[in-house]
Amino acid sequence: MNFTESAERRALRAAVADLAGKYGHEYFTAKARAGEKTDELWAEAGRLGYLGVAVPEEYGGGGGGIGDLAAVCEELAAAGCPLLLTVVSPAICATVIARFGTDAQKRRWLPGFADGTTKMAFAITEPDAGSNSHRLTTSIRRDGDEWVLGGGKYYISGVDEVGHVLVVARHVDATGNRLLPSLVIVPTDAPGFTYRHIPMEVVSPEKQFTCFFDDVRLPLDALVGTEDAGLAQLFAGLNPERIMAASFATGMARRALDQAADYARTRTVWDTPIGAHQGIAHPLAQCAIQVELARLMTQKAAALYDAGEDRAAGEAANMAKYAAGEAVAGAVDQAIQVHGGNGLSSEYGLGALLAASRLSRIAPVSREMILNFVAQHTLRLPRSY
Repeated sequence: MNFTESAERRALRAAVADLAGKYGHEYFTAKARAGEKTDELWAEAGRLGYLGVAVPEEYGGGGGGIGDLAAVCEELAAAGCPLLLTVVSPAICATVIARFGTDAQKRRWLPGFADGTTKMAFAITEPDAGSNSHRLTTSIRRDGDEWVLGGGKYYISGVDEVGHVLVVARHVDATGNRLLPSLVIVPTDAPGFTYRHIPMEVVSPEKQFTCFFDDVRLPLDALVGTEDAGLAQLFAGLNPERIMAASFATGMARRALDQAADYARTRTVWDTPIGAHQGIAHPLAQCAIQVELARLMTQKAAALYDAGEDRAAGEAANMAKYAAGEAVAGAVDQAIQVHGGNGLSSEYGLGALLAASRLSRIAPVSREMILNFVAQHTLRLPRSY
């Protein structure tokens, strides 16, 4: 066992931190509040190869693993630029296509993921299914030389800034029976595909959308993988999502703690820096411990996934996501408390992190469903739902 990151991973972290530092929290929030996108940062990260670190080398990527991409995601967030689509496009979509796509699909899509010129959203959540992937109603059926897609999704990130969406849909046979789920690539300009913005309180350039599929016709090569792959293929993309979401959260937590510690070192009351008081120091120290524990679990999950241990990676990825969500919520809350009234001022920017950090306990899978998973699969307790 090795708890030390490789020299290459450490160099990657440093390089990404340098890049993100050129943009920073002020750039990110200004773009978000103006309703604009962080296209400049995304494009530069793509040109430098950071978004494609996990894409196979033969398609122009770095040939690394999900742990490398998670490091990129974490360092962007730690610098104040938490790019949500890094969790979706290069992590879920590129991973699924790299593992299950045809040779033609890999040649078409992976080079764009490698250099950041391709952005793809991912659509699984439905209003009446929630976290239950077995109850998805979006359907796909064969009609001659085409697939016909029908149904809807909601809380889908970044639909307005991508060219395609990777959609999870269940096959329907000639008698109307719903079969196993599959993944199809859907152009955002396809006839019958519409989407509507969901207003959110989160300060982010990436928006959320409800998607509608009204008999959207797709070519046969829009299907990624096989018709009978079922949930195994789906979770090959969801485990990286959980790992990336954990890194997204721990990056935000690191930023909040760094800012709080700096404030506690320099803010002086009655001739003493407030960080000298245990009422300030101990809660911050506790938060720092929780963040490091979450980071460690995230690195374990990434190592298991990159080693091909999908089942063990699933357990670890869920635990990492849970730990990171709790850690970032606690860290941001404590950072605001340390700043007092300044914690909610626009000048310090912590208020903008509040909703985003709280979201980490809900998405992409809620803390309650993770607890259900651990109770059932790790502790082998009776299923409660």
